[in-house]
Amino acid sequence: MKNLLCFGDSNTWGYNPANGERFPENVRWTGLLRDSLKDEDVNVLEDGLCGRTTVYEDSYREGRKGVDSIRDIFSRGENVNAVVLMLGTNDCKTCNHTTPEAIAEGIDKCLDVILENVPSEKVLLISPILLGENVWKEGFDPEFCRRSVKVSRGLKSEYSKVARKRHVRFMAASDLAAPSSTDQEHLSADDHKIMADAIYKEVRKMVS
Repeated sequence: MKNLLCFGDSNTWGYNPANGERFPENVRWTGLLRDSLKDEDVNVLEDGLCGRTTVYEDSYREGRKGVDSIRDIFSRGENVNAVVLMLGTNDCKTCNHTTPEAIAEGIDKCLDVILENVPSEKVLLISPILLGENVWKEGFDPEFCRRSVKVSRGLKSEYSKVARKRHVRFMAASDLAAPSSTDQEHLSADDHKIMADAIYKEVRKMVS
């Protein structure tokens, strides 16, 4: 059986914007993807973590640097045949004082580790959905600011450059889905389904 690693943040974990709990397996995109691949001898390894970044430390929560977690996965000798990578939203937080270009450098460092272990044609890089226009306002997420929204809008272009350079597959989640109006940050149940269908089409080529 082939193992497909789906590595990301809360939108990979399946964060429900309505209540902060985790969507069940039959709703979140990773679970739907697993179901779609069940007859193709592919196992989906879900590795989503709320607050995860590419390379930035979190002042309040340990273990959020994606590049370190990816390195740990492969150092344990995990058998990974293909990877779906979607990170970058949390990099946009005000405390990181960052740019789309710098975040793309962070995703490139994650790919450094992945491509030491998995062929480029077996890797799908996904730039994240955009942050909602009001995400920084009262009642939403105070860790973001108005500039965060602008930074998130630059990720698709910068990630596509990284994908071309690294010869990996590329998809922009922002072309398919939008943040829930409930919290301006996370996928709705309907958008999880949209993402699952689109990712499945790409992943089938990677694991065949």
